[in-house]
Amino acid sequence: MALSIHTITYPVHDLEAAKAFYTTLLGTQPYADSPYYVGFRPEGSTEVGLDPHGHAQGMTGPVTYFTVPDINEALAALVAAGAKEQQAVKDVGGGNLIARVQDADGNITGLFQAA
Repeated sequence: MALSIHTITYPVHDLEAAKAFYTTLLGTQPYADSPYYVGFRPEGSTEVGLDPHGHAQGMTGPVTYFTVPDINEALAALVAAGAKEQQAVKDVGGGNLIARVQDADGNITGLFQAA
């Protein structure tokens, strides 16, 4: 199965400052701009997201979310391979699902399943 990177999400403390930085860096305005998530879709690139609640949810740095066809199956397989569930499967709107796991070195990886 070929995986693709869906989103790289950064935990941020100051959403407005982060939004200004990434708007300048990416050269585009956010397509989603809410108090709980700001998302950018730069042309020809992976989505970049800003999560002002990420630190409180255990994000210690940027998290890469990989698109998977079945999030529950992928999560179970990764846990069986030694990962620790860091965030259970969660609907983030429109039936889109995310989850996060932590590898043996403490790195956090995200899973994304489209509706």
